[in-house]
Amino acid sequence: MNIDYLQKIGLTNGEIKVYSAVIEIGFSSLNSIHEKTGIERRNIYDILNKLIEKGLISFIIEKGKKTYQITHPKKILSYLEDKRDKIYESEKEVKSHLPELVNLYNQSKIDVKAEVFRGDESIKSLLTEILEYKESFWMGGNSFENYTGVSENLIVWFEHWMDKRAKKKHLMHDLVSYGTFLKGLEPNLKDVHKKTYYKYCQLPKDMYTPMVVIIFGNKVAQILWSKQPFAFLLESEEIKKSFMKYFEYFWKDSG
Repeated sequence: MNIDYLQKIGLTNGEIKVYSAVIEIGFSSLNSIHEKTGIERRNIYDILNKLIEKGLISFIIEKGKKTYQITHPKKILSYLEDKRDKIYESEKEVKSHLPELVNLYNQSKIDVKAEVFRGDESIKSLLTEILEYKESFWMGGNSFENYTGVSENLIVWFEHWMDKRAKKKHLMHDLVSYGTFLKGLEPNLKDVHKKTYYKYCQLPKDMYTPMVVIIFGNKVAQILWSKQPFAFLLESEEIKKSFMKYFEYFWKDSG
């Protein structure tokens, strides 16, 4: 008999095996349950006690020995109702203490949060997060044609990301290394830029860098494109403001 669905109400694999064995055997001794399940006797005893506490199994004592049987299956519903009541009470208690917990969290949290992203899939998750914001500010080299180590998979994915970005009307301010541009977004294509929510500008000639800095929300990401791309993300309003000063200093209205 397969009653694995009882896992969904919180029963363990051992509890399900013992419960199933008692159903099939009927009045069951510890030995018969052991033979049916293969579970060690001492573990069976612990499991039976837990099932008894949950009201799913009962026992009688004959000649000094316990014999086990399942209670009416409707007891499963009673068990669930009891769990719901306990969860509800726990939720009320947690809610009552929540302001205190929030206060402790605010006192203990650090001003700067840092994260590391490594590999194509990790970088994809970072770029996807950027689209949760209305705009982003990019500074530095980001023309994939200059990065022969970047995987073709990531390049193709980024093209789809750019399409998705435009559909979401996410404005991308792109302050690129001098002489570089993204495929299909050449500097002279002003109409395309406007239609795809994209703004273009170049850094001075002597400021080429393979790393791109992306500012969004109160976060600053620094990405190094390579066979295994790497990104370092800082979440700090102060750091974001500092990087925005650099960005605004070099940004020229691209029209």
